[in-house]
Amino acid sequence: MTILIDVVRISGFRGIHNLEMRLSPMTVLIGQNNSGKTSFLKAMQLALGDYGYSLREEDLHIGAGEVRAKEIIVDLRIVPTEASGKRIQEFADEWAAEFGDKIKAEANGFQFVAIRTISKPSLIKGGFETARYVLENWPDVKHWVTEKTKHRFNTRFESIPFFATDAQRDIHAELREKSSFVGKVLSAVDYNTADVTALEEMIAEVNEAAVGKSAELKGLKDHLDRLNKSFHGAGSAEITPLPKKLRDLSKFFSVHFGDSSANSFSMEYHGMGTRSWASLLTVRSFSELLAEKHRKESKPFHSILAVEEPEAHLHPSAQKTLYSQLSVKDGQAIVSTHSPYVASAAKVHDLRYIGKNSVGLKVRSFGRNISPEQFKSIRRNVLLSKGDILFASAVLLFEGQTEDQVVPAMFERYAGVSVNERGIVCACVNGHEYTPFLRVTASLGIPTYVLSDNDQNIKKNVDDQVSRMKSDKDYDFTLFDHAFLASGNDFEAELIDHGLRPEIEAAMVLAAIAEVDNQNEKFRDNYSKAKRREFATLPEEDLLDKMRNGKTSYSGFLADVIRDCPPARTAEALVPDKIRAAFDQLIKWVG
Repeated sequence: MTILIDVVRISGFRGIHNLEMRLSPMTVLIGQNNSGKTSFLKAMQLALGDYGYSLREEDLHIGAGEVRAKEIIVDLRIVPTEASGKRIQEFADEWAAEFGDKIKAEANGFQFVAIRTISKPSLIKGGFETARYVLENWPDVKHWVTEKTKHRFNTRFESIPFFATDAQRDIHAELREKSSFVGKVLSAVDYNTADVTALEEMIAEVNEAAVGKSAELKGLKDHLDRLNKSFHGAGSAEITPLPKKLRDLSKFFSVHFGDSSANSFSMEYHGMGTRSWASLLTVRSFSELLAEKHRKESKPFHSILAVEEPEAHLHPSAQKTLYSQLSVKDGQAIVSTHSPYVASAAKVHDLRYIGKNSVGLKVRSFGRNISPEQFKSIRRNVLLSKGDILFASAVLLFEGQTEDQVVPAMFERYAGVSVNERGIVCACVNGHEYTPFLRVTASLGIPTYVLSDNDQNIKKNVDDQVSRMKSDKDYDFTLFDHAFLASGNDFEAELIDHGLRPEIEAAMVLAAIAEVDNQNEKFRDNYSKAKRREFATLPEEDLLDKMRNGKTSYSGFLADVIRDCPPARTAEALVPDKIRAAFDQLIKWVG
């Protein structure tokens, strides 16, 4: 790689009022549904492709007071780089020749090419008019929209093609579309004259053998030969199971896939996961085909591959293998995803979170001052096990395994809906080390509530963690709160203090019964009664010990008991005050 589109700015497009995003060689867009990921990719297509011809009035941003934007502006900055993607001072000779006088320089001598695309409704012709300009300067982000344009140019950069593929891709449908990427690959097939002659002779031999070995086809040919008599010898009939001319092969082209050549099937018989991923691979094939043509003509080449939801229709194991296949050798890739598996495979610095705030959309990413060891901790403790945090409307963090099962059940009883329906992710940190989780949520601006145990010296430890994080300007704690259970309490003690002993005893009985192999109904009934008597007579401290030593065995049953409690047992009775306060704040954040 010798160039990079490192910054994109967008104004007035769909849900985007004013947005700046920095790109890397592989940029992974994350965020909730309808956060603007698709709009960003379409704006890139407007600037680098032909999307401007199909713009509609609905693509103009509607802002405060229902005022519609008058135009769409997309700015791109292209910079020279090393192979690693690090910016350098000057463009290589091949790109210098390609860009010519479009190259400008900053005060420090670092070169760049800045292109502005403006699309606005045409009052005379109807539809939209799209124009591209060279920017003399790369202005400060606060004033970029008002930067004056002088030099208009009408051509696209053929050496920087933009390949977009959406989540509805399907190779079976695309095989018959000349405008699809696989159609473009097929149309580029070129044989020399000698090869055409040899291949068509081979096809003729196969056709003759296929007819000669089939009584049905041979009989059909004999009947069709009568056409010759009807037209007084002016014609002859041929039966060609395979296309006679090589130029017609693409009309019958198909793709088969299976575990062996003898057990493969046409794509129309495969599921959408296979067809979707095969479609994406054809885009890669076409990109590499163009790259090779540019190399033969000694021209530079830098493709932009934009992929929406590469995980579409694929099962989790397949999703985990995607990321390594998405990188582009001769260019850069921008991938939008809702898959924790794809996002967790990315380098943390390549993640871009698009979220909404009070004035519109905002892009967030991880700060550059996070050390390699801290990134490893984020990946190990958060992304690989709790990657759904990246897509949360809000996050509730707590200490242990009991909370992991019980708190979502409490939320369901308290709010009347599941945490999933509200986009809330509940996550245990398996201890009281919240820092890796806060580095993720505070970097990306995800509303976060920490509800911590309050036994031993945990309160000071957690307060210190939060204080250190808040002192770093790279983190956003605007939507953040943290609280503690009652003094001296862990989660188990909080449940006992709130009067949930009946539910706890019921859960422990269910857990004990589940461990018994004997399926005799009378035995299990007697065993259940004995266990109920045992737990009912336990002193509180002994019951707490059993709870703390058996978190994984009874907590799931306690969650079920809470969900199944009759209405007479109110949410206030089932949910401790501190937990209700956390729920209230989360509900306020997510709306």
